[in-house]
Amino acid sequence: MVPLLFGRLLKRLRTQAGMERAELGSRTGYSAATIASFEQGRRIAPARFIMRADEVLGAQGVLVDFIEEMERAQYPAFFQDAAALEKKAVALHFFAVQGVPGLLQTEDYARAVFTMWRPPLDEETIEQRVAARLARQEIFAQKPAPTVTFVMEEAVVRRRLGGLAVWRGQLEHILLVGQRRNVEIQVMPDDREEHASLNGPFTLIETTKGRRIAYVPAYKASRLFADRSTVREVEEQYSLLRAQALTPRESLAFVEKLLGAA
Repeated sequence: MVPLLFGRLLKRLRTQAGMERAELGSRTGYSAATIASFEQGRRIAPARFIMRADEVLGAQGVLVDFIEEMERAQYPAFFQDAAALEKKAVALHFFAVQGVPGLLQTEDYARAVFTMWRPPLDEETIEQRVAARLARQEIFAQKPAPTVTFVMEEAVVRRRLGGLAVWRGQLEHILLVGQRRNVEIQVMPDDREEHASLNGPFTLIETTKGRRIAYVPAYKASRLFADRSTVREVEEQYSLLRAQALTPRESLAFVEKLLGAA
């Protein structure tokens, strides 16, 4: 609904300004076809376009007011609240059991994930979600940088989603991100005899105000937990998982070995 409302307003302001799509596109750095997609609500306009279009069309902030809601609209409904919290977090901790976490995904890996989605997503939705996933990774460039840790099951880094080339690129990216001083990546080996969280993936989020929240993804029923009792349970699981997994240095060596053997 929000992209449609934004698109109608954008078209009205453009026509009132006597401007063709090609001209608006040229002045904002987008093609006429992309402007048409924005106006028809088929594609989510990024913040940089909205701010530039507001200036070019003399909208006096009317378009800028849409930025926050448009950013939320980039994500599936079940992830919108978690995405908003993640963007402002001072610490994030991920436990992954199926695929590489979104904050670590390469563009090719993310596109492979969304292409395999069932029921199938249309091409524009795939590209929109890939762009949104990559935009989340801007969190690594924030100052001060948040603390970000990952524990991934061994199967996650072994699974060759998208084919050999995509998988190799993903492993290389994990090694690259793992060099950041505010990031720690750990692998949980398949041969461990102890495992503190066999009930699935989760994310722990700490906000700038000290709130601690647990996000638990599930099919059409993902949930955010803010009550201290539940969050403490998840924190305990994560603490044990980190103790049971390979150390960050051992984990990067494990990924390097996989890459070398591929």
